[in-house]
Amino acid sequence: MNSQKKSTDVWLIYRCVECDSTYNLTILSRTKSELINKDLFLNFSENNEAVAWGYAFSQEIVSKNNVELNYCSVEYEILHDNISIDDILSSDTEIVTFRVQTPFDFGLKWSSVIRLCLGLSANQLDRMIEAKVIFTPEDCLVKKRKIKDGDVVQISKERLQSVYINRMTP
Repeated sequence: MNSQKKSTDVWLIYRCVECDSTYNLTILSRTKSELINKDLFLNFSENNEAVAWGYAFSQEIVSKNNVELNYCSVEYEILHDNISIDDILSSDTEIVTFRVQTPFDFGLKWSSVIRLCLGLSANQLDRMIEAKVIFTPEDCLVKKRKIKDGDVVQISKERLQSVYINRMTP
């Protein structure tokens, strides 16, 4: 953060782990200090880690800077209830709904999350998407869609049963 007179600049400074060069990702440029929310200004001046991470994953900031960030090395953990296909088949609910809560958007695909959480192979997931066992309320392609906070994926118990019955019959 740099403030001179009445204007403030705020950046996230990235350092390349391979060559040690740096890149300044602009968050605010030549902004009048009095126009910045006081709490946000304080967070910027204290290098608040949570605020920095929020801006680091902000697609709006990335777009404004016209850069493409590589999130491949971001470590993450998926916390979920252990639910199996058998659990879904034996549930009382016709539609099982999963809702994502994530503070960051770093390009994680739904297909990766669903496969991990339900223990599915790529082929099994493909068959389930084609049979509309797994779907979204917006009817978007689940496989290629990237996760955003609040996203919902649903599984139809009836369609899941038909996929399993068809798989077992010759």
